[in-house]
Amino acid sequence: MAKKYFKFISIAVILLSIITAIFIEPKFFNQGVDFLNNNLHLGLPHFWNKPFQLGLDLEGGVELLYGADLSQIKPEDRDQAMQGLRDVIDRRINALGVREPEIEVTQSGSNYRLKVRIPGITDPAQAIKEIGRTPYLEFQEPRADFDAIQAENQKILDSKQGTFQNPFQPSALTGRYLKEAVVVFDQNTMEPTVSLQFDDEGAKIFEQLTEKFTGKPLAIFIDNQMISAPVIREKISGGKAQISGNFTADEAKTLARNLNAGALPVPIGQPISQVSVGPTLGTLSIQKSIMAGLIGFIVIAVFMIAIYRFPGLISVISLLIYVILMLGLFKLIPVTMTLAGIGGFILSVGMAIDANVLIFARLREELKEGKELEFAIEEGFRRAWPSIRDSNVTTLIIGVILFTVGTTFVKGFATTLNLGIIISMFSAIYVTRALLMIFSKGRLSKIKWIW
Repeated sequence: MAKKYFKFISIAVILLSIITAIFIEPKFFNQGVDFLNNNLHLGLPHFWNKPFQLGLDLEGGVELLYGADLSQIKPEDRDQAMQGLRDVIDRRINALGVREPEIEVTQSGSNYRLKVRIPGITDPAQAIKEIGRTPYLEFQEPRADFDAIQAENQKILDSKQGTFQNPFQPSALTGRYLKEAVVVFDQNTMEPTVSLQFDDEGAKIFEQLTEKFTGKPLAIFIDNQMISAPVIREKISGGKAQISGNFTADEAKTLARNLNAGALPVPIGQPISQVSVGPTLGTLSIQKSIMAGLIGFIVIAVFMIAIYRFPGLISVISLLIYVILMLGLFKLIPVTMTLAGIGGFILSVGMAIDANVLIFARLREELKEGKELEFAIEEGFRRAWPSIRDSNVTTLIIGVILFTVGTTFVKGFATTLNLGIIISMFSAIYVTRALLMIFSKGRLSKIKWIW
């Protein structure tokens, strides 16, 4: 019964590894699918092709560090202002067609910094120009032909032909008149709404707009992008208003933060520092990292087979499965791969084989005492488990601390290391054990010197 159980585990893990290997590099599998489709007209689909997510140091790009001028912002509002500024810059970078920018707000005493990493960018000057603009908030009123434009836009939407027109036009009300936007909850429905407070001059402009356009929407734009278009229900005096809708609490907080970001003057000017990484250097880094990983794997494989013989060969197979599962996990989550992250992964390979060394050392001790191979394997795993558990848990604790308090690159190292520890415990305890138990009975079990 036990042998059937271990066979099931082995077959399941091998099948999972094959599927994961195809997921990592589906090119050859898809070529086979194309061959069958062309010759047998089967119409088989391609395997999912998802690229690895590479960081700045591997894909190339630019890292910019900005200092934010918060001298005009109240201390209690500075965190919110920086988060709002972060959201605005994120939208601006995404408008450039850049994939997965990393934007980090840091604080040292009273000084705030904004670190922007943009992988794969080809024109750093354009990114600097876009980022450097101060967020601009404006309220736009309906055009005179608002209804006609809306009807025309609907036709374009239905036919999917033509160019949409903006049914709104700039009004006199801009972010300079907005004092603050906060999230409040309706006392009757307990739904989150966004409350706006204008200054005295803004209150007069807002009152005129709400009186003139009652029953029509008043659009809110940040950097020429509409973020909301609430309908005016009645004339509003006093400079206070509420934006209501089917908001979740997080959506309401994001809207309030964006409004404040457009209203608050947070100039950042030119970057304090700029680091550019060319795509050629990034490609070279990938090649060297792969070469380092291959050399490390081969050296470990030779060492394990030379020292531990057949169990060492089993550990190499287990390690290969471990590497495949890890790469598949990196691609699936996805984990942004950096040089630091690859370093953590390669380190985890060494730690993955460490568990096997402990197990095989115990196995040898049991065999020297003359115990049966199957029993010696079970005892070897049982006696090695406390050491494996304690060493991996302590390393995992350090990894969690590094991820919690570290910078972005340290977090990349910690992420791959922590994932590696978890998967390595699985590969050592289940995969290696299952493969060894399969061969614990039969012809190979009789050849004492290979054990």
